[in-house]
Amino acid sequence: MARDLSEYNQDWFDRGRPGLFIILWWIIQGTIFRFSFHNMYKFRSIILKAFGAKLGKNVKIRASAKFHYPWKVDIGDNSWIGDNVNLYSLDNIKVGKNTVISQNTYINTGSHDINDPYFGLITKPVIIENEVWICANCFVNLGVSIGVGVTIGAMSNVTKDIPDYIFCVGNPCKKYGKHT
Repeated sequence: MARDLSEYNQDWFDRGRPGLFIILWWIIQGTIFRFSFHNMYKFRSIILKAFGAKLGKNVKIRASAKFHYPWKVDIGDNSWIGDNVNLYSLDNIKVGKNTVISQNTYINTGSHDINDPYFGLITKPVIIENEVWICANCFVNLGVSIGVGVTIGAMSNVTKDIPDYIFCVGNPCKKYGKHT
């Protein structure tokens, strides 16, 4: 199939906020958010909430975490977002309570239709339930749901839903064991 990117169009896509608001977020995220001190978790939470993120109590987000559209992100109580975590929130991302997303993890909600000659945009939400640990350097693909009490091993590629209370690892991510 020949691809014709000159016809690419995502006019239908709703970013959820006006363009100037989005640019303001990107400026704030790239400056005062990014350069805030290590322990300024409440300060970063205030900024994210001001831009529409839904954050529970005692959420800890590192300054190097990146939120594409924070108004499409919902993070539950006592959850941690590690260094260089990228929440590519073209669609909604829900993170449950007492959940850890470790450093350098990429949570993806957008891609392109490889069967479309114009490479059309596709978005789907990601749901990460309570008491999940996503270890370092993982990739979570669009449309995936990760069940309660799951541990995703380091450097894993999650492309399908993961049921409750298992440990899984790999590329693609597969069940390795069950939590008790």
